[in-house]
Amino acid sequence: WSSDVCSSDLIEEDNINLAIKWIIYENSIQSDEPLKLYINSQGGDLYQALGLIDVMRLSNKPIQTFGVGAVMSAAFLIFASGTKHYRFITRNCGIMCHQYSDTYEGKHHDLKSFTKEAELTNERMSKILQEATGMTAREVKSKLLSPSDVWMNAEELVKLGVADFIL
Repeated sequence: WSSDVCSSDLIEEDNINLAIKWIIYENSIQSDEPLKLYINSQGGDLYQALGLIDVMRLSNKPIQTFGVGAVMSAAFLIFASGTKHYRFITRNCGIMCHQYSDTYEGKHHDLKSFTKEAELTNERMSKILQEATGMTAREVKSKLLSPSDVWMNAEELVKLGVADFIL
């Protein structure tokens, strides 16, 4: 196992499972060293990201997140879920957050179930960002999960409380 993990692809089962196994393994080792999670991704599978976030929250060791290149969509949530005071962003990183969206393809009568899941998923995202930033639900909705994609620079990310330091 490496002392750090890098997610530089789309967020998907294979690379997220690797990160989950790494965090669990590193937590079994007697050490106070923070874990370093490098993030360079335009996003991907939100459910995979939520699984990783749950494991990050269960970690006994602080998890440093380093945003380099791109921190977008599902990767944005992973980055924000790093341990407070341990979230680093590079000055030229492309940063974007948005509401959950997916193309629904199914039977018309199943649309209500899909809509309910989309609403629940947006609530999950909002709670994660509230915990990460200290913002209220209303602030998260207006500043990070507005109807349009929200593009930010490193300074804005620090000002909003999503990142702690600019590298």
